[in-house]
Amino acid sequence: MEGKRTITLAPGESLQRVFMLRDPAENALPFSRLVLGADSNADITVVVMPGVNCDISLTVDIEGQNAGCTVQGVYICPGSESVRIAVDMNHNVPHCTSRQLFKGLAGGTSRVDFYGKIIVAQDAQKTEAYQENHNLLLSDDAKVNTRPQLEIYADDVKCSHGATIGRLNEEEQFYMRSRGISLQDARVLQMISFVSPVFQHIPESAVKDEIVEEVERAIRNNF
Repeated sequence: MEGKRTITLAPGESLQRVFMLRDPAENALPFSRLVLGADSNADITVVVMPGVNCDISLTVDIEGQNAGCTVQGVYICPGSESVRIAVDMNHNVPHCTSRQLFKGLAGGTSRVDFYGKIIVAQDAQKTEAYQENHNLLLSDDAKVNTRPQLEIYADDVKCSHGATIGRLNEEEQFYMRSRGISLQDARVLQMISFVSPVFQHIPESAVKDEIVEEVERAIRNNF
């Protein structure tokens, strides 16, 4: 059953959606909360395109055993964009999994804020929960703040979180240039390779191909 701001998955139900934020007026998801029942599965992908300022806030409550949730995204910020992403993943029952992977490119004077929290309740044994946020800074004036967090109250779990903020690898650029690739093309190839892991989790389809092509085109045209 789907409401205006909450999506509840019944036992055994699956949900897979890709949200492409292209228009400056598109500044949030159409819902702010997911509730997962037993054996249900949610797979949400968010792609923030150049020129979009957004505030993406999502709370996931895993309430049924053997449920799984993946939340992932890419943000491409070449100008003065402001992007805020906040995900709260609440594991309230045993034997569930979650995965978060967000990757972004920040150039110009853009600002990115990532906040992610995984909470594993005392009774949520056998939980597997992973969270990653990785960023490339492509200008001296871009800013990225990232705050991944874990709160674990159970003792039989597999959980991890990590965040990185870095720049393009100059050794890789040198290698590609020695093979006849221009500096600009080398930089573009690095950026495309950096964000591509997010799209590996989308099932093969014409829609996936269109999304990947649009993202690659945006990178080539804006950096």
